[in-house]
Amino acid sequence: MEESLWRATVFLCCVWAASLLYGEMVAYWVPSLWTCSWPHQLMTPHTRMADGVPSLGGHMKVAIIADPQLMDKTSHGLAPKSVALEIAQFYTDLYMRRAFLASVLPFKPHLIIFLGDYFDGGPYLLDEEWQESLTRFKHIFDLNHRGRRADIPVYYIPGNHDIGYTALHTYNTKVISRYEKEFGLRNHHFSVGKVKFIAVDAQTLDGLKHESLTYKTWDFVKNMSMDDTTIPRVLLSHIPLYRPDWTPCGLHRASPIINQRVSQAVHDQGITYQNYLTEETSNRLLDLIKPVLVLSGHDHDQCTVTHKAQHGSVIEHTIGTYSWQQGNLYPSFMLLSASNLANVTKSEDTVSTQLCFLPMQTHIYIWYLSLFVFTMLVLLLWPMHGLGFLHQQNRMFRCIMRAIGSKATKDGNKEKDEDETCEYEMVWDVEGTMHIIKKVVKNAGFKHSSEAGLVGRGAAAVRPTAKKSISLKSEVSTSSEMNTDHLRSDDSRQSLKRGGKHKADTLGKRFLRSLKSLMVIAAVNVPLYMMLLSKDWIEL
Repeated sequence: MEESLWRATVFLCCVWAASLLYGEMVAYWVPSLWTCSWPHQLMTPHTRMADGVPSLGGHMKVAIIADPQLMDKTSHGLAPKSVALEIAQFYTDLYMRRAFLASVLPFKPHLIIFLGDYFDGGPYLLDEEWQESLTRFKHIFDLNHRGRRADIPVYYIPGNHDIGYTALHTYNTKVISRYEKEFGLRNHHFSVGKVKFIAVDAQTLDGLKHESLTYKTWDFVKNMSMDDTTIPRVLLSHIPLYRPDWTPCGLHRASPIINQRVSQAVHDQGITYQNYLTEETSNRLLDLIKPVLVLSGHDHDQCTVTHKAQHGSVIEHTIGTYSWQQGNLYPSFMLLSASNLANVTKSEDTVSTQLCFLPMQTHIYIWYLSLFVFTMLVLLLWPMHGLGFLHQQNRMFRCIMRAIGSKATKDGNKEKDEDETCEYEMVWDVEGTMHIIKKVVKNAGFKHSSEAGLVGRGAAAVRPTAKKSISLKSEVSTSSEMNTDHLRSDDSRQSLKRGGKHKADTLGKRFLRSLKSLMVIAAVNVPLYMMLLSKDWIEL
């Protein structure tokens, strides 16, 4: 391998290694190191205790994740157990695990809240398939009892991809019991510092009033309304509250606004789909719970709106999906600081939030593809003789310029030494002696045969007696030229064949040389890539 190509190969190896290290590891450190922080860090730095847990600045730290929605046989129409589905599942799960271990946990939250949609086809999975998805979910978020994060409390609320809507509940109540057995009650509440979090099953709020699940949810909401209203409250709902069509969602929104959509089953059997709660349900929730903040998911994109309620304005944060496979190029999570102080009166001091964005996985893969194309172009188009051809071209150019200059000088000083166009005539004197006289002719060319009986060839005049001899010589000359042209044609064909063979040999050599360089790059970076994959996926 030429020295210049070897240097290019080493350079490409380094570029690939740096790209892999950033795309597979460093990119996940960015939120905790540079782009995101707890919203209370600029407040008082005194450390207090909350139920035995240290809290910086009198605040409890909460990490909030929405819509991980693990892929399964219902995702993207991929066949169950197919290679395409297995690969998609692996890389989606790996992304979320890396994001959790390297982006969320470094913030050291005191507890974690999930806002629903843990599986993609949860209500439609068989028990065995559902358990398989549950195992993946626990592995991704390190929730096994023997895991390193077992000391961090985790709270859940159900999503429509976990238990479905009310139309499904009428003929398949099994999905409810299966969910509650693993994740707990659908409607519940818990306290974080001096703030109460109220989680409701939003999928049943707009159901038929006589339905048991709908009645239980509203009964829970009424009971919460009768508790001490002086304690700040945060409402957790998987489905966002009602908002008028085309309501702006703030600067963090990446996709177009989706307006209100509610689909009812036939024969009044409940809701089959809704992207927002109805206006009546939303107003009733706000009036009964009187929250200082509403947190929701379901929309897969970020949205911040302000609701007008009887007790004042309420901000709702809809958090985007945590997965890069769910239609959002900018996955995210939220950091929430809940006050641990009893004398806080302002809601903005009670609860503060910070939206954090995860690495853009799609852009990372686009960079890998672009780098591969660039690598192949460099290796295939690299000069056969290295960069030394530039010096050879410079020397050749200088030689050509000197030759042109020398020729111009010679032509300028050259004297005309060519014979002028003339005719020769035989003349006899009185003594009978023959003399040949040279006559200059101003207009060059051949004379007609009628002029003095001469036949012209070249620059001299000959007599008719020489005509036959000249004709024979011309025929011999023409035949010789034809033979020469035929030989030249054969040589040209042979030259074309040799040229084509040379090009094929050159292309073959370029391909083999590029393949060798590519193998060197792969030998360095494939083990590095596999090491990064196993490091993050294998549970130690």
